[in-house]
Amino acid sequence: MTTTRSMQHASSVSAHTLAEQLANREVTVIDVREPVEYASGHIDGSLNIPLTRLPQAVLPQGPLVLVCQSGNRSSRAVRMLQAQGHAQPVTDLEGGVPSWEQAGLALRRLKGAPLPLMRQVQIAAGSLVLLGLLLHATVAPVWILLSWIVGAGLVFAGISGFCGMARLLAAMPWNRISL
Repeated sequence: MTTTRSMQHASSVSAHTLAEQLANREVTVIDVREPVEYASGHIDGSLNIPLTRLPQAVLPQGPLVLVCQSGNRSSRAVRMLQAQGHAQPVTDLEGGVPSWEQAGLALRRLKGAPLPLMRQVQIAAGSLVLLGLLLHATVAPVWILLSWIVGAGLVFAGISGFCGMARLLAAMPWNRISL
């Protein structure tokens, strides 16, 4: 079932409806996540065109369904394409990739893909907090600031949707994926 939010907002499609459309070859799925996210699990047959590259990309003809992790980037991408006057129907997957998985539909994972970016952020942030606490206890009390800074960064990321640590980790050599 497809729902329409408003003329200015993107319409969305459920995971089951998208699966049917894919089986009938009615749509092309474009995953607007970064390559490292795409490699860790994507809808089989989808194309990876990150949101940052979408404005200059040559898009396939026919109806498009855009996909991301939460639905936030894909919804923005739909609005961007509509504002640019994209002639073909464009929707996004309601709830993003997790809704696809929750519907019991399989994801394709590339061999040798790095850990998902958010797991890398959790590992790095947790390690930095523990390091700050350890250095605070053994070297100098001022090291507690490291834990405070990481905690404040996580709160900022949660509120704003911008995670500097994720951007930094995405640029690391082990996360460079060529698709």
